[in-house]
Amino acid sequence: MTGTDGRSGSGRTDRAILGPVSAPTPAGPVRAQRVAELVAQRLRERILRGELPDGVMLPKEDDLRSEYPVSKPSLREALRILETEGLITVMRGNKGGALVHRPTEVDAGYMLGLVLTGQGTEIADLAAALREIEPACAALCAARRDRKRAVVPVLVDLHEHALAAVDDLVATTTLSRRFHETIVELCGNRTLTLVAGALESLWSSHERRWAEVVERSTVPVRARRQELAVHGEIIEAIRSGDAVGVRALVAHHLRHVQQFPATIAGGRPTVLDPSVLHR
Repeated sequence: MTGTDGRSGSGRTDRAILGPVSAPTPAGPVRAQRVAELVAQRLRERILRGELPDGVMLPKEDDLRSEYPVSKPSLREALRILETEGLITVMRGNKGGALVHRPTEVDAGYMLGLVLTGQGTEIADLAAALREIEPACAALCAARRDRKRAVVPVLVDLHEHALAAVDDLVATTTLSRRFHETIVELCGNRTLTLVAGALESLWSSHERRWAEVVERSTVPVRARRQELAVHGEIIEAIRSGDAVGVRALVAHHLRHVQQFPATIAGGRPTVLDPSVLHR
């Protein structure tokens, strides 16, 4: 039997059951890891390795305690740690449980957005960062040997859907942003995909919100077609392997289209709002 102080009936503590704690670093004081942190660490590793896939429910509490024989308070605190990190959602009630979430670029974008918002960062600052990063991703797409098979068809499909929806500003904006996000996703560098993808998701959420609140006449259909025509040029530059050309093309294109979300505040500087990612 395990008591609330984390000590089992046999006299062993939760920590003894879970195994040795990490060795202290020479530069810092000795600090024993809490039991809940150890359980959270092991569950976190299983989620990140894919042993607990996205969308599945964690085993019930009794089953988890059979696998990790610790006290109820320790287990529940471990779940709270994972929930705070966004790796699970704990649902209460008779049919409750913990739903697993694999971290995504959107999650990273939300956390980045919180930090940037806390620093009073304006949308224009995010736009400038994307003008540096996204062109590099486009150049990497053009440099891929398999670009004609792995990159171009995906971009063409998105481009055609955007052209078909050009009369709908929200739909066109959504598909256009998906086009830009896909350039980042398919650049072939995982680290760049994650970092740039987080920024893209944050920007896309603001641009979609802008499209939802402005009048359709703000961007006439003719202007939308002109911007989408540039997407066609980007596709052709990637298809031909022109890394230098597509880098310059994307940078120029972004500088023009990024002006639109600023109008949501009448042209005044707009501070980032990460909450739009969850709307």
